[in-house]
Amino acid sequence: MKQYYAFLKVIERGSFTKAAEELGYTQSAISQMIQALEEELGTTLIYRSRKGITLTPDGEEFLPFIKRVAYSHAELMEKAKEMKGLASGNIRIGTFTSVSSNWLPSLMQDFKKLYPFVQFHLQQGEYTSIVKYIKEGSVDFGFVNPDAAEDLETIALKEDNMLAILPEDHPLVSCPVVSLEDLAKEPFILLEEGEINEPLEAFKKQGLEPNIQYRVIDDYTIMSMVESGLGVSVLSEMVMNKVRYRFVIKKVDPPITRTIGIVYKNKKTLPIASRYFIDFMIQKLSAAR
Repeated sequence: MKQYYAFLKVIERGSFTKAAEELGYTQSAISQMIQALEEELGTTLIYRSRKGITLTPDGEEFLPFIKRVAYSHAELMEKAKEMKGLASGNIRIGTFTSVSSNWLPSLMQDFKKLYPFVQFHLQQGEYTSIVKYIKEGSVDFGFVNPDAAEDLETIALKEDNMLAILPEDHPLVSCPVVSLEDLAKEPFILLEEGEINEPLEAFKKQGLEPNIQYRVIDDYTIMSMVESGLGVSVLSEMVMNKVRYRFVIKKVDPPITRTIGIVYKNKKTLPIASRYFIDFMIQKLSAAR
């Protein structure tokens, strides 16, 4: 199975050298694994050039099948560990910035006090990509707005307020509350969240179309852009904890909220470590309310 994992890591990192460093092999060993896989499948999977690597047409065709084989093997290994108890295990989570920077660190720390040999693997994304990760099996479960995953099992955890952020010298700073109508007139920096986007839905309900000048996938990049005066935005209240960027936060009228939930295919078939961690999180978050 090593060549399957090596192939996926090379594609993920875009480099034989980076893949080798991450997997703990020499670059020559990674190249030999890829060559062995290509010989096994009877085709060339990767183009190599000075500009980097790209998948061949056959590589594109084989990629989803190789992913399924590798992820199924990983699940088999997790099941073997499960049969020996929770002395060890890997917990693979699809998550986005506000959750991974606020909820997860303390929850992982507390969980590892109970199960010190459990390992966590976080895969960043937005609603649509996280749902894709779950369906293809590259993560065990993820955090999304449950509305983005209607065909998966979901548990709603929290209602999160979304607030406007403005440059410190912006004229709207003097307003106690900022209306969506006012925000729609300003250069707007949109956080890309996939097929469902709570601020865009709120604008749409009011019959407004924001003046989107930038589309960004990282909350902290947006904060820096607002600080630099490039525009205004609407972000999760949770993600703005402990930040040092200079901007002004305002409530929005009408208010915007989002639901954050845990999503997975079938809890009964999840690795035991992930099931334990989900139950642990729900208990912790419920106690904190």
